[in-house]
Amino acid sequence: MNAPLDQPVVKPHERKGSLLRTVRAVAWSLIGLRKGSEYQQDVEKLNPLHIIAVGLVAVFLLVIGLIGLVNWIV
Repeated sequence: MNAPLDQPVVKPHERKGSLLRTVRAVAWSLIGLRKGSEYQQDVEKLNPLHIIAVGLVAVFLLVIGLIGLVNWIV
């Protein structure tokens, strides 16, 4: 995607997104509910490495939570 002429091109590793916004984006993605416009904003503003790190932590916590739930039920 081409950037508008009045805005400089920002490389993905130079993007600065807030931790809260990154966590929110990953949470909505795990649930599977995301608006196309919000996704586009995340692509433009969030650092891909932060998304990967938060995603890995979220999946780890999900697995640990499911294991704990199964152990509690059994």
